[in-house]
Amino acid sequence: MTPNVVALTIGDPNGIGPEIAVKAAALCADANDGTSVVLVGDDHVIRHYAAVFGGGRPLLAFEEQNPDRHTLRYHAVDALPHDAFQPGKGCADGGRATVAYVEAALGLMAQGQARSIVACPHSETNVNAAGIKFSGYPSLLARLKKVPEDEVFLMLVGAGMRIVHVTLHERLHGALDRITPTLIERTIRTTIEALRNLGIDRPKLGVFGINPHAGEGGLFGDDDDRIVRPLLERLKAEGIDIEGPVGADLMLGLGGFDAFVAMYHDQGHIPVKLLAGRNSAAMSIGAGLMFSSVGHGSAFDIAGKGVADPGPVLRCIRLLAGASEFKESVAS
Repeated sequence: MTPNVVALTIGDPNGIGPEIAVKAAALCADANDGTSVVLVGDDHVIRHYAAVFGGGRPLLAFEEQNPDRHTLRYHAVDALPHDAFQPGKGCADGGRATVAYVEAALGLMAQGQARSIVACPHSETNVNAAGIKFSGYPSLLARLKKVPEDEVFLMLVGAGMRIVHVTLHERLHGALDRITPTLIERTIRTTIEALRNLGIDRPKLGVFGINPHAGEGGLFGDDDDRIVRPLLERLKAEGIDIEGPVGADLMLGLGGFDAFVAMYHDQGHIPVKLLAGRNSAAMSIGAGLMFSSVGHGSAFDIAGKGVADPGPVLRCIRLLAGASEFKESVAS
C-alpha cells in the first residue's frame, strides 16, 4: 500500500462536495508531496466535475496502472441514479449515496489500498431522509465497522486546538448520565493513540471538568471529585502526561497541551467553531480509523457554480497525511 493514499469521498453529490473534491485532488496531484488522493463516488458525478474543474488532467480508475502523477484517480461507486444527479437540489438519494461512498472508502482501507479517509460535506437531513440513522460520523462509522458506538470519538481540530468529546450528539441530561470513569478512560486512550499516529510520541492532555470550575471543591457538585479525579490520578501513575479536571474556560487559556478532552458537545464545539469556523476539521478516531470530514455543510445554494473553496478539504488531507503537514496547518 502507498503510505499516504487518502480516500476522498465526494459527500452529498448534489452539494459542493464533488466540486471541492475534484479541485482538491487536482491540487494534490500537482503538489507531488508523497500524498496520493483517490476520489470515491459515482462515475458519472466525478466525470461531470472533472471535465469542468480537473484542468484537463486525465481521469483514471484507481484499479488501473497510473502512468502520470498528474492523473486524477477515482474509485467508482454505483450509488446515485443518473436522474437524481441535480446539483443544488438535496434529496434522499443523495443522502444514501453519501453513506455508500464512505462505506466504499472503508473497504479500500480494509483492503490496504488507502491509509485514511477524508469526507466532503454531507447533509444530515438527506441521510436521515434515506432511512439511515445519522447524527454524525462517529456513530455511523462505528456501525459500519461493527463496533460499539462508544469506541469511536470525535476530535475537532482548528485554531491551534484539538478537542476530543467523551459524549456528542445527545440530550445533555442523558450525556451526563453516561459519563463514567470507563468512558472517559476509553476516550483518553483513544486520543493518545490518534495523536501518536499523527506523530506526537508523548502527548500531553488537558481534561475539562464536568461542572463549572470542576465543581469548585464540592460547591457545584461532587461529580468531578467522584468520577474524574481518581481516574486521572491513576493514569498519571502510569506515566500518562495529563492534567485536570479543570474548568473548560480556564483550561482553554492554558498552553502546552496537545489535545483537550471535553465531556460533552458544546464544551468542545463552541471554542473550535467560534475561532476556526468552516476551517475546522472533524476527525473520527478509534476502531483503527483515520477519518476526517470538513467543518462546513453542503452549500446547495452554490453547488455546481464553480465558486466553492477546496481549502478546508486540503487542510483535512494535510491533517491525515502526516504530522509535519498537521503542525503547519495548525500554525497557519
